[in-house]
Amino acid sequence: MPIRAVLWDIDDTIFDYAGADDTGMRLHLEGVGVPEAYASADEALAAWKAITVRHWARFAAGETDFPGQRRDRVREFLSRVMEDGEADEWLAGHLSHFEAAWALFPDVLPVLDRLVPDYRHAILSNSSTGHQHRKLTALGVRDRFEAMVCAVELGISKPEPGAFHAACEALALEPHEVAYVGDEPDIDAAGAVAAGLRGIWLDRRGRGGRSDLVRITDLDQLPGLLAGDTRFGAPDTFG
Repeated sequence: MPIRAVLWDIDDTIFDYAGADDTGMRLHLEGVGVPEAYASADEALAAWKAITVRHWARFAAGETDFPGQRRDRVREFLSRVMEDGEADEWLAGHLSHFEAAWALFPDVLPVLDRLVPDYRHAILSNSSTGHQHRKLTALGVRDRFEAMVCAVELGISKPEPGAFHAACEALALEPHEVAYVGDEPDIDAAGAVAAGLRGIWLDRRGRGGRSDLVRITDLDQLPGLLAGDTRFGAPDTFG
């Protein structure tokens, strides 16, 4: 069966989350100072990224809510007990710079335009609908996606098969008719494959090392892959 729709991850797939987060925190630390626990801004930024990964995993597992994971990241980063309001106030400085740096990856709009005649488009994110709707609206692409399914409202998250199936149901398509594109090999690509979709790992950083997955290194390769171009990924999995 041919692919009829492309289901998209957002952060670090179409939206340069890592770049905006790095810029936002670096500018914030220039204003408030680097915490004493870190020898340099670079060391602090590396710690912030690692802390974000840990607390986002807690959020995805249902162990905390969206505001809670944000506050806990701040508390761990600053190594001190803080009331919710104090943590929110500290993070607000970062968020103002972070949001000012929001940007799509350069390959996103050209590829969406190329795919429009042949494929429908939707979003599956491990975040919240309100947060991602606001982000995509600010980036000018919310109307490119006919449906958006997010883990907070759904109650389950990637890589659970139910998350992928819910997104397929929103499109009224069977899993084998849908390709999923995301930047995480396990959560996104492998999770999609396990749920019966065509999982595609967008390996923008060139990590490699996963011969079991269909892999592209930029979105310019996606139209050819979906059309059966044998230069990319594992085309024998595509109809």
